[in-house]
Amino acid sequence: MTAFNDESRTGDALRRALGVNRRRFLSTCTAVAAGAIAAPVVGASPALAQDRGRGHDHDHGRGHVLVPPGKRGIILYTVRDATARDPLASDLPSGFREVFKQLARHGYRQVEFAGYNQHANAPGGANLGSVAGAKLLRSWLDDYGLRAQGNHGFIPPSWPLTTADLDTFKQQLEIANIIGMDHMGTGGDPTGSSYPADWDVAADKWNALGRIARREGIKLYTHNHDSAYGFLLDGGPLDAQGRPTRSSGIRKLEYFLKATDPKLVWLEMDIFWAHVAQYKFHTYTAHDGSTRKKVFDPAGLVARNNKRYPLFHAKDGVVSTTNGMGYDMVPFGTGVIDYTTFFSRVGERNYHNPMVEDDNSPSATDPAQSLREAKISYDNLAALRSRRR
Repeated sequence: MTAFNDESRTGDALRRALGVNRRRFLSTCTAVAAGAIAAPVVGASPALAQDRGRGHDHDHGRGHVLVPPGKRGIILYTVRDATARDPLASDLPSGFREVFKQLARHGYRQVEFAGYNQHANAPGGANLGSVAGAKLLRSWLDDYGLRAQGNHGFIPPSWPLTTADLDTFKQQLEIANIIGMDHMGTGGDPTGSSYPADWDVAADKWNALGRIARREGIKLYTHNHDSAYGFLLDGGPLDAQGRPTRSSGIRKLEYFLKATDPKLVWLEMDIFWAHVAQYKFHTYTAHDGSTRKKVFDPAGLVARNNKRYPLFHAKDGVVSTTNGMGYDMVPFGTGVIDYTTFFSRVGERNYHNPMVEDDNSPSATDPAQSLREAKISYDNLAALRSRRR
């Protein structure tokens, strides 16, 4: 708990920024500190996220619904075992069409794709990443009252763009339009580098791709993992390769936000990985060699750049003091990340599109698990209410 004990003002400021009341802040810090004797926890403790609001559709006296029914979505990666299941070998939902039907029964109204592959025996065949396949997908989405809001698909690896990559990118935009998406993106960071020069190149590339996408009526977005909210190395002594070794305290994706055109490039915050970044990247070595503290505030970044974040991955976690990330992933609503505070702080509930995700839902021993946990996640997402004032 060293990150919280420097001075009381730091703790109070962090508590206010993360939307945790003082009693909960003190009790959770005490609880985590007790568990940290054997394995010390540094940085912003995941236990800060415990104060979760629970609610039901008919909880009179509670605040308004934080995620409206039409905005409740799921990325299909969460149920990838079901779309990949052989319908000839199982009575469980299999392939896109049956999975759409089941997700609609759960209550979902939006999906985000993670590619267009399914089992070869499912209707339409193995690969629906074509114009004909897109038309099938759109018809099934329409049948079950679902809308696609994005896809973690093809972003050209080349820069400058090769003709082949440009043609493939344009084809993916055509497919996105047929399916009915407002957004198309990727599951990776713009670059894995820590240096401004590489992020400048990435910004140039994404501005160019975003311009192409905009002409087709699509908003292009990039998705984050924890490292993208680490600190940029942008000053101080140079290493043997002539690269900076210290930081001004600017985070990589914050730099990318300023380097890209807000009319051409959007972001999808993975809230779980943003909280992992909060846990991992809380100090940096300044240009003068001193160690500086700067705790990441995911909701604060979104609130300052609200229209740049049309999509979220709503992914939950329980505290871990042993895996180096601060959290272990669990179904939405069964962990400690404070989504009531997060969604309340970012607001714009009719603009943002939260997509439930759990990388661990597919099970080798329980084939029904991912769709069952998708229902649990939906119910918990629907139950979120703002707190009474």
